[in-house]
Amino acid sequence: MFIFLLLGATTVVAALVERGVSPIAVDKDVPESAGAAVLHPFVSFSIEFSSFPDFAGNLSQPNDFSNRLLDNLADLQGVKPYIRVGGNTQDLALYDANLKTSINGTVVPSLSTDYPSIIYIGDSYFESYKTWPRTKFSHGFNLGKNGTTGMKTLLATVPLACKALKDGKLAYWELGNEPDLFVDYPVRPADWNEKSYVDEWLSKTKVIKRQLRKSCPELATENDYKYIAPSFAGLTNSLDPFKVWQVGLNDDHDIGLNSMHNYIGGADEPGVTLAQTLMNHTSTVHSVAQHVNLSRILNEQGLSKDIPYILGETNSLYHQGKPGLSNSFGAALWGVDFNLYCASQSIRRTHMHQGTNYRYASWQPIQTNKATIGTKAPYYGNVMVAAMLRGGEDSGHEGDNSQVQVVHLPMAHETEAAYAAYFPPPSASYAFRLSDISAKSLSVQRLMANGSDAITGISWDGWSYNYELEMGAPVRLANVTIGEKVDIDSQGEVEVTVPYSSAVILSLS
Repeated sequence: MFIFLLLGATTVVAALVERGVSPIAVDKDVPESAGAAVLHPFVSFSIEFSSFPDFAGNLSQPNDFSNRLLDNLADLQGVKPYIRVGGNTQDLALYDANLKTSINGTVVPSLSTDYPSIIYIGDSYFESYKTWPRTKFSHGFNLGKNGTTGMKTLLATVPLACKALKDGKLAYWELGNEPDLFVDYPVRPADWNEKSYVDEWLSKTKVIKRQLRKSCPELATENDYKYIAPSFAGLTNSLDPFKVWQVGLNDDHDIGLNSMHNYIGGADEPGVTLAQTLMNHTSTVHSVAQHVNLSRILNEQGLSKDIPYILGETNSLYHQGKPGLSNSFGAALWGVDFNLYCASQSIRRTHMHQGTNYRYASWQPIQTNKATIGTKAPYYGNVMVAAMLRGGEDSGHEGDNSQVQVVHLPMAHETEAAYAAYFPPPSASYAFRLSDISAKSLSVQRLMANGSDAITGISWDGWSYNYELEMGAPVRLANVTIGEKVDIDSQGEVEVTVPYSSAVILSLS
């Protein structure tokens, strides 16, 4: 059983009332145990580099289905999910200037049957960034391929990526996916260590910045030139995430988000079940704990101070999920529990990983011989999280207008989870002291609309003067409160709450 509570800043609007169940203690004010305010948007996605053209389409055939699903989430949380384009295949993709299609991939079954292991991309690959309006992206550059071939791809793709992501589409850059596994693949020698990685990362990010200054100088400014990094697969592989910060990963001060990856378990691990893995709250707590600990240590050491910690790639079971588990309603419930628990532990954003034919994907973007196009169960978990962590319009700066904080409410059983989300009311209160007045209350008249950018739905004291109603004659609206009063206390003070982007007159009754 999962229980989710949503609170306003001062008022409980949902509560557990089941008879025979002890009530959950919930503070009406934000408790100290609340996580840091989530980044807005919190609900975001990571899309496998080789799958991105399937998910987004191109200018002649945009994937409207995918875009509609993203718009649904924007309607709930206020802003479209940020999209990280990356994953294993970003470090396999090489540029081919003569390629007439966006991508040419060859599946090597001995390496993976879920994505191509030999990949070439052409100029038209970058069209996919232009198909989803009002969407911000992180583009993943290839770090895995070293030497002359890798450098040629890097030099050629920076101008293509930056021109596609101009005009407000860029969220961040990324260089390399899970380099803490490079020794295991192997694409780096056994003695490749934290210092080796940092030296290479700093050197190649400088190359990227030089290319940006030539092709898109407006994206090379201090505010816009930012990375998500180090994008490690975990905390116990060949590279230690603490050490890479310690030896200077952010020496150039260009890391915008501390990005790590996380999966709750493996699709092929023995004993992985809904009851014991995905729908077991204890397994979620244990999985997230390692990130909480790393974030705390980095902050205490001053290594990532003021840099938000996110999960730049995450989902249920690695190796693209398990049929019957990762695509089930239980996985949707897991997604709600996992994401809200992350938010309660100051993990500021999560990017749920997606790929064509992936079992844990929130939707299948195209018809294939392996999967049917359609919305999948995990998407409904994304919807609930977006609804609970709703915010305002995107200001263009991380977290500027999101003050939503989440609290984890302890429960007795590991099959239960409960959360409270706190958000500030979109209004301000004002107090006035009146002298020599005998009245006990004042009348309130309001000029209202649904935001400062509204062009319809405007009312004054519940009246509309719209032409289409009575050709400009006043019409009393049934859905607007009228006759409101505020009391004057014994000291002559009166207090009124004014929603943002509105105006009010107080007058004697």
